[in-house]
Amino acid sequence: MAQLGSSGTGTAGSRFDADNFEFPGVPYYNDSFTPRSKCSSANGDIGNNYADVNVIRNCFLISLTDLDQSQENVRNKIAEYLNHLIDIGVAGFRIDAAKYIWPQDIAAIQDKVKNLPEGGRPFFYHEVTDLNDDPVKTTEYIPLGYVTEFRYCEKIAWGILNFSELDNVVDYNWHMTNSSNALVFVDNHDTQRMPNNVNNLITYKTPREYQMATAFTLANDYGFMRVMSGYDFDHDSNIGPPHNNDFTTKSVTIFSNGSCGDGWICEHRWKVITNMVAFRNAVQGTEKEHWRNVNDDVSFARGNVGFFAMAKDGFMNETLDTGLPKGDYCDLITDCSRTITVDESGMANIFIDSFENPILAFIVGNQNSSVGEGDSNNTTPNYEIALSSSTSEVTSFSTAKTYATARTTTYPTTTASPWKRTVVFLEKGTHNGENVFFAGGLHHTSLNSCPSVVSNNPCAVPIRHASYNNVESFREWSVNDNYLDWYGAEPSQGKYGGTVAKGTPGLWTTNQRNHASYNDLNT
Repeated sequence: MAQLGSSGTGTAGSRFDADNFEFPGVPYYNDSFTPRSKCSSANGDIGNNYADVNVIRNCFLISLTDLDQSQENVRNKIAEYLNHLIDIGVAGFRIDAAKYIWPQDIAAIQDKVKNLPEGGRPFFYHEVTDLNDDPVKTTEYIPLGYVTEFRYCEKIAWGILNFSELDNVVDYNWHMTNSSNALVFVDNHDTQRMPNNVNNLITYKTPREYQMATAFTLANDYGFMRVMSGYDFDHDSNIGPPHNNDFTTKSVTIFSNGSCGDGWICEHRWKVITNMVAFRNAVQGTEKEHWRNVNDDVSFARGNVGFFAMAKDGFMNETLDTGLPKGDYCDLITDCSRTITVDESGMANIFIDSFENPILAFIVGNQNSSVGEGDSNNTTPNYEIALSSSTSEVTSFSTAKTYATARTTTYPTTTASPWKRTVVFLEKGTHNGENVFFAGGLHHTSLNSCPSVVSNNPCAVPIRHASYNNVESFREWSVNDNYLDWYGAEPSQGKYGGTVAKGTPGLWTTNQRNHASYNDLNT
């Protein structure tokens, strides 16, 4: 909320008085804020006392009034606002200063936030500055969504300065967040503005190094990446965005080559970064292979889908194992102005000769490439369940924070039966230990005749599961799971390892015939 000592009229026209804790437009008043009795610091502010987690989360941050998120009315108003944003098209949220909020309070607020209109949960990520120097840890926030990994900013900066450091750019001994939960970035609006750049972090002000750091991060298999896009602030870290004489924000000037002007930096529009986003999307779900870091040249493959190389001094001429199928590929960095030929054994001459853009990247299936013999054998894991109808709406819930689309196929039965075999495949990159559940049918808010319970609900789809007794989790969660519905676990539905199902369980399958989880319906 507003800083102590401030008062006036907000942008929506409502008044506020921070000293008296009056925000009638919400409304929030004195009893909505963290009581002084919860804060043990002398002046009620955190100050430099980052050794005590209670001070961090119960005291004011730089004199900003601190809402008490443990109160139900505070939670409800925040959730009400987030739900309004979803109604007007917002699909995800950044929780600012999450380290200053008790994780259980964030969880309670997020539980009140509705699903997206198209199905699935909103995307949440949480700003938690964990540099191993105070008791608040990113691991506390992992159950809530992605968590910012500020240590990566330092690691990638050191790596671009000294390529040998790239071998250890992801350092779990330094307590970095695990890849499936880390939101990573080269810089953000805060790190750009650190006084005198105390940690030598890379920003747009050194564009060559910035492109290299961003390209490497997009090519690497660590975390979920956020690409920065900002404006020039010269040496005044408090300056606002480019503005007109009346202080309204200027429109972004975009030139014919796609770059921005008039004070806007638009890092996301830089050609190298834009093209590496295409690389990132193509190799999603694959692991890093054929790692090589020699004499300031670094290269690696992503599965058998993509290959990346970078030369610190701008020159590389090596014959390397790309791990890719035979064919001619185009270089994404140069918009396909050069071609890389991969032979039958996956070897290719990797040639870089550009100090300005010392990067090369290519992928299988690039629309601008001419891929010869062979194709990627990379297969995204699928989930399969048997349903009774192919006409119902189907969506998915996952224990991870990624989203996917489903495709359904109906296979006719060969004998008379009230049941019809329906197979639903969900194509989704997953990791070990991740479980996926399905929901479907009609929700009670969609039709007045649909009760908000499962039993005898005409809007829930009766189902029975195919038998996969060799998969314990699927077998246990399938017990007494008799309907495809929107209400999570059924009253007597089985548990696995004490864990309650979130709906109808999915089963991991693949179309690779030599794999233990191969299923002939997965074609």
